[in-house]
Amino acid sequence: MVRVLIPSGALGLGYDRAALARGIDQKPDIIAIDGGSTDSGPHYLGTGTSKYSRNSIKAEWRELMQARAEAQVPLIIGTSGTCGADSAVDWLVDITREIAAETGQSLKVAVLKSGQSSSAMKRAYQAGKISPLPAAPKICDAIFDDCTNIVALAGAEQIQEALNTGADIVIAGRTTDTAIISALPLLRGCHAGGAWHGAKIGECGALATTNPNSGTILIEFDAQGFTISPMGDNACATPETVSAHMLYENADPYILFEPGGYLDVTQASYLALDDQQVRVTGSEWVVSEAYYVKLEGARRVGFQTVSLVLIRDPRYVAHIRDWCADIEIKCTTKAQARIADDFSIELRLIGVDATLGDLDHDIQVGSEVAVLGIVTAATQNLSNEVAKILNPYLLHHPLSEQEEMPTFAFPFSPPEMQRGAAYEFCLNHVLTLQSPMDAFRLEVLDL
Repeated sequence: MVRVLIPSGALGLGYDRAALARGIDQKPDIIAIDGGSTDSGPHYLGTGTSKYSRNSIKAEWRELMQARAEAQVPLIIGTSGTCGADSAVDWLVDITREIAAETGQSLKVAVLKSGQSSSAMKRAYQAGKISPLPAAPKICDAIFDDCTNIVALAGAEQIQEALNTGADIVIAGRTTDTAIISALPLLRGCHAGGAWHGAKIGECGALATTNPNSGTILIEFDAQGFTISPMGDNACATPETVSAHMLYENADPYILFEPGGYLDVTQASYLALDDQQVRVTGSEWVVSEAYYVKLEGARRVGFQTVSLVLIRDPRYVAHIRDWCADIEIKCTTKAQARIADDFSIELRLIGVDATLGDLDHDIQVGSEVAVLGIVTAATQNLSNEVAKILNPYLLHHPLSEQEEMPTFAFPFSPPEMQRGAAYEFCLNHVLTLQSPMDAFRLEVLDL
């Protein structure tokens, strides 16, 4: 039997301190927490930085390090620093070093890095070891050269290598959300299907309970399956909340692909043991013929400047698409004639369809529309220049030449706001490995 304590869905989100204390009282075998994801877009992988405040991360990580010392069990974090890039791992290692010095802790820290060099990935691509996932963008050697960061998603095997060092703390780069939870149960011979299924259910802490914001849960793995126990007040796991989590960030409610195989929960059984706990059995782990890890990459696509204008005139609100289309044509023509043509202008309608665009089939326009002007160009200076040409159009452009010049509302002065470098995800592929550790690097530090 292996007990895994999960404080919350991600370091930096916060958690219930009382629930964490209850979890420590249950004598877990390991404390596991996720450090990030791709949810917040490509900027963080592109820059190799964290989305969370350093002070917040340090405060929560200090508490978890203290909880680890009290429980005398390993503490593990995956996808460190939001993106799991090598620089983000180093960032969390520095924070850990600071805390260890401030609290007088002597620690063995295993550092698992997931970063991939462009040259190595080009060689793998040319050797036919990189394959696209569904809807993956087309790639070539130049794409790898353009990437500012490429990471491979570690699975349970790489985490097990880190745990086998006897480390007090494991700080990992990009991992699958489930790997840090499933690794120890699998290492100790628990049911493979139950280990992966329980890890999927526990990846976001209490999200699979009736009180998602309570954060902390305990999952007990054994030879037949797993049992989930929420630690927060008024938090209950039910067969519905547990089974439903297979659909979270997963297109198939029965199948979940991971490095080395896939989880099949078609025959899983969900039993409520009481008002709070749920027992799950019947999940199956299917080993794949080859060992694949997912690749994520981000590249810079230019520099952006944004402007925001608010429009309430009923006629302009009713004809907002015509207004924006006319501005895009006229402003682009003027900027190309006066500056350059290495830029793009996008006017996004907030309050109309800014979220879904053409996929929005239930558009209801209110009395006010915000128009977000986005200029993307090869340099920040060019982006700024084009945005300034766009300025008078957003402020005064009429729907027709026969009417008076309107004036709309800029909420900021100046309205142009530099966003700096803009990034996009450019890899959604898998890399075939001969051995699970081939794309990963493990180092042990004494702090």
